[in-house]
Amino acid sequence: MNKKILILGGNGYIGSQTNLELLENGFETVVFDKQKPSFLDFIFQDFKSDYFFGDLLNPNNLKEVFEKFKIQAVIHFAANIEVNESQITPEKYYFNNVVGTLNLLQAMKNFEVKNLVFSSTAAVYGLPTKIPILETDLKKPINVYGRTKWMMEQILQDYNKAYGLNSISLRYFNACGADLKNRCGENHHPESHLIPLILMTANQKKEVIKIFGENYQTKDGTCIRDYIHTKDLAIAHLLALKKLIQNLQNENNSENICEAVNLGTKNGYSVKEIIQKAKEITGIDFKTEVVEKRLGDPDKLIADNNKAKKWLGFSPKYSSLENILKTAWKWEKIRV
Repeated sequence: MNKKILILGGNGYIGSQTNLELLENGFETVVFDKQKPSFLDFIFQDFKSDYFFGDLLNPNNLKEVFEKFKIQAVIHFAANIEVNESQITPEKYYFNNVVGTLNLLQAMKNFEVKNLVFSSTAAVYGLPTKIPILETDLKKPINVYGRTKWMMEQILQDYNKAYGLNSISLRYFNACGADLKNRCGENHHPESHLIPLILMTANQKKEVIKIFGENYQTKDGTCIRDYIHTKDLAIAHLLALKKLIQNLQNENNSENICEAVNLGTKNGYSVKEIIQKAKEITGIDFKTEVVEKRLGDPDKLIADNNKAKKWLGFSPKYSSLENILKTAWKWEKIRV
């Protein structure tokens, strides 16, 4: 039986793109997810994964998938990610994100699977004290979602010391864009991310795009964020996976790996810049409305990505604002 890569949450936005990247690079994958995406047929016109529909909160589901397949490594995307929802229903987030991941780690320990790529977030930093943000900067998340991710990173450190579990936590900044061949893209319900909301407005699915404040300490008064294309994120996951596998195969000189890496471009775009560029690309002059600031929104969030470049050998190639918006616009026009 060939060894496979288990992708938890592999039907999601970044999980589906990463699954494609692995399949295109010769890996065999097993997708573990609670739901089948509406765009599954687009993804697997050329490739095929094994599927296991289950829930991280059910340890028996995890036991079954590890018994059924020979797992070489795990990539873990299966988390609830909505910041506002996490503040309203923290129980949901602590159970799914923390308890669910602990169930996974128990299964990995029981079946002696030593490699994990963990989907983390820039939300672990909270309100940064300086820009760009380094991996070593203070971790002080300001919402439940960010706290669950930071908790899991700390748990991974403990599992590394106690059980030899090797892991790489990838801290995404703002994931965006769609597959270059338009096979998959962002499809959250409800949608809360800026770029798809802008394009939904251009596509007449929304009446107006709201700008939350225009008196931030930035060049045009609106928030600046570091946007990274999902194709680049997928490549980074592939590089992290290869690093863990190669390390474990090096029996004479293997390292004990437990690292966190920022995934961003070290550049930022403001809300107004993105809106203006979206109007140029779509050719549609949609409506905007300035409303009150949201609590806790920092002026700027930009990654220092030197560690990703030096340690992972990763450099973003697909994350120009034009490419992000062009691919996302193509996806917006076909998504359900």
